[in-house]
Order: sequence, then C-alpha cells, then structure tokens
Amino acid sequence: MKILLLLIVTISMIGLTFNQHSGTTQEDHQHFLEQITYSEAMKDTDDDKKIVKSEEEWRNLLSRSEYRILRSRGTEMPYVNEYDGFYEEGIYVCRACGNPLFHSDSKYNSRSGWPSFYEPIREGAVGEEEDNSFFMKRTETVCARCNSHIGHVFDDGPEPTGLRYCMNSQAMKFIPKDENE
Repeated sequence: MKILLLLIVTISMIGLTFNQHSGTTQEDHQHFLEQITYSEAMKDTDDDKKIVKSEEEWRNLLSRSEYRILRSRGTEMPYVNEYDGFYEEGIYVCRACGNPLFHSDSKYNSRSGWPSFYEPIREGAVGEEEDNSFFMKRTETVCARCNSHIGHVFDDGPEPTGLRYCMNSQAMKFIPKDENE
C-alpha cells in the first residue's frame, strides 16, 4: 500500500492532474495537498482541465466540514476561522483540487471576519455564479477548475480593484513561500 501511495504521489508530481486518481481517500487527498509547493503553485500554467467528480467521490475525499463548505455551498463562522487573521507570505489553493486561487500579496483585513483578497492570483482562477440564497442577491465565487464553492465577491474592496473576495478558510489550503525563493 505504501508503494502504491508513493507511486501515486510521484505520478502526480510529474504533471498528471489530481482528477485522474480514482478511488483516492481523504488521507491520500491530504497528502496530495501537502505535496503542493509554492514554486509549483506560482507556475504560470494554462492547465485549465476541469475536474469533474460525483458527489460521492467528493464526500470520500473531503472531511465533513470541507464538504459542507466546498460542495454544499456552506459558510463558516466569522472571526474564528483559520485564515482570517493570518498574514504569512504564500499562496492559497483550492482545498478540493489544489488550484491556485489567491496570493498573500492581495490579502487584506476587511474586518468582515473572513479572509479577504482584492484579486485572484490570475485571470481565470476563480469563477462567478449568481447567488440568490437567504433573500439576497450576491455573487458566489467558485474554483474555476472543480467548481467548488469558495466564498463570495463584493464591490466594496480596496484599490486597485475595488473588489472584496470574501473566502471561507475551509475552502482553501495555504502554501507558504519557499525559503529559497
């Protein structure tokens, strides 16, 4: 089993995308996320392959709280989430598929209780969908690669964009900047 896991990780490191791994467990998924480096996430790639999984596959990969946020369009509590007051240098990737979403350079304290950014890491990293839940009209943000819910975007952010990407910590994984970068 250990040899098989090592083989899966090795293959993924040479360029195969995560959606080609069928039957992956939560443990394998966490290991996959831990293997993403800052340098890999910063590569300007045109890898726009969509990741499509059944909801059963997502349930097997994600923890209960991750699934509630990412796949059931949930929202975590403000002020008591992992990345609200967190300001280290690095990249935030989608916790479902590893897609780079935001760089710490665009993170700011919006005082909303959720981690906020004024722009995605690159054009096309984040998608938008209309959200009319809770008797409000909002713009939901999703990972462009796997269509997982990551938060909402509002037009009350700082310059230079005037946008506030208000994200759920449970939807992202922080990858610190490599010391040798």
